Amino acid sequence: MTNPVYDVVAIGNAIVDVLAPADDGFIASEGMAKGSMQLMFSPDEADALYAKMAAGTEASGGSAANTVAGIAALGGKCGFIGQVADDQLGAVFAHDIRAMGVAFSTAARAGEPSTARCLIFVTPDGQRTMNTFLGASQFLPESALDHELIASGAILYLEGYLWDPKEPRAAMKAAIDTARAAGRRVAFTLSDIFCISRHRADFLRLMAGGQLDILFANENELLSLMETEDFEAALAHAAAQVPVLVVTRSEKGALAIANGARAQVPAEPIERVVDTTGAGDLFAAGFLHGQAQGMDLERSLRLGAICAAEIISHVGARPMVDLKALAAEKLG
Repeated sequence: MTNPVYDVVAIGNAIVDVLAPADDGFIASEGMAKGSMQLMFSPDEADALYAKMAAGTEASGGSAANTVAGIAALGGKCGFIGQVADDQLGAVFAHDIRAMGVAFSTAARAGEPSTARCLIFVTPDGQRTMNTFLGASQFLPESALDHELIASGAILYLEGYLWDPKEPRAAMKAAIDTARAAGRRVAFTLSDIFCISRHRADFLRLMAGGQLDILFANENELLSLMETEDFEAALAHAAAQVPVLVVTRSEKGALAIANGARAQVPAEPIERVVDTTGAGDLFAAGFLHGQAQGMDLERSLRLGAICAAEIISHVGARPMVDLKALAAEKLG
């Protein structure tokens, strides 16, 4: 087995995030469920809602893309595989993620649908309400995979959101085979309860079949996956099926279990929660970077908590400070 060139190579939805402030009245008037994520199924619907947004910011996004951007900010070397369309937003995504030092060479897809976008409305209490048009991202074919890139990453990181469409699901299964054949670790995030409700059997098969080395979940996702309200029972059941289980618990911190050893850290204190967009993604960035650098469970968890705290202290899923310097200061 050759030494890895990249710390993490991720496969995920290639989405342009558009963030703008909104009040509760606007959220209600548009029929949105505050703090939730809902899908938009037509570009016309996405365009109409986009036209109503206040001035905001646009950047490359998507769960796994946020994670590798965070790892790059920590000083890690990353690659990303995801599908954009050959359009203006596709060019925005490609330029933005490359500018952060992430290797990205997936060819743009010609024709419709357009590049995916996530319209994110941030209310004064820091909650984000997301409206996502998946567009071209859900048509990532197996033929678009860069198997050399995948095999050169120490960890392959996959997002559950992309398991839903048929083509990307097949691509991710092929990527797992490539990573495992190269002796690399595979990490997977459950992403959302709606992903679990649709694909629980698949996820459990991946775990039982030894295809996953690291599983990320938040507390509610873990309970949903294990179909129980007993948190400790869910932990024990899941931890028996994956080498490393990582569970975030919002203000209660996070924990990890690896081969029976358990570590737990509190949430990092911050003055005020401004925007929770990307909190889980950046937690994963910190943890994966720690693992890639040989840190133990507790130190990896702490780095994840530091990254998550930084990201929820401002609007957007990109760090506003030198994340590498912050980590060095906090970890000592």
